[in-house]
Amino acid sequence: MNEIASRAAQGENLLFLTDEQLRKGIEAMFFAYRGFTADPDRILAQYGYGRAHHRAVHFINRAPGTTVNNLLDILGVTKQSLNRVLRSLIEDGLVESRVGTRDKRERHLHLTEAGAALERELSEAQRARMRAAFRDAGPEAVAGFRTVLEQMMDAESRALFNALKETS
Repeated sequence: MNEIASRAAQGENLLFLTDEQLRKGIEAMFFAYRGFTADPDRILAQYGYGRAHHRAVHFINRAPGTTVNNLLDILGVTKQSLNRVLRSLIEDGLVESRVGTRDKRERHLHLTEAGAALERELSEAQRARMRAAFRDAGPEAVAGFRTVLEQMMDAESRALFNALKETS
């Protein structure tokens, strides 16, 4: 029996985790996140960008025309922090900010061709890593992983996540 199947067979034992098992899960998440962000970090460094730029580009791509206020809600960052990130993305020709047609105070964000190309490069690196991990883990593990991630979200984050799922 392989390690994943063995862990799955012990699944009911995981309902009552010890502090040591939880610590291992926390550490696994830290190292997995480091791996998940490593390739995009290398790409972003070439532009002098960081993870905040990546998140902004990702969610602008995910919802073209999203407003600055909506992006603030999704990212959970301060207006000052987002403005700094958007300013550099706009100045570098990766994002366009368009005045709203119904409300002139709103700014709607769109990726330019160059921004879309960067987003594809960043997301393909992460998709390749996730595709390989999901393939190796199997469908039951993937479903369980998604369930665990969603259960870790607070109610507001889960609502934002579900709203994004509906736009797929």
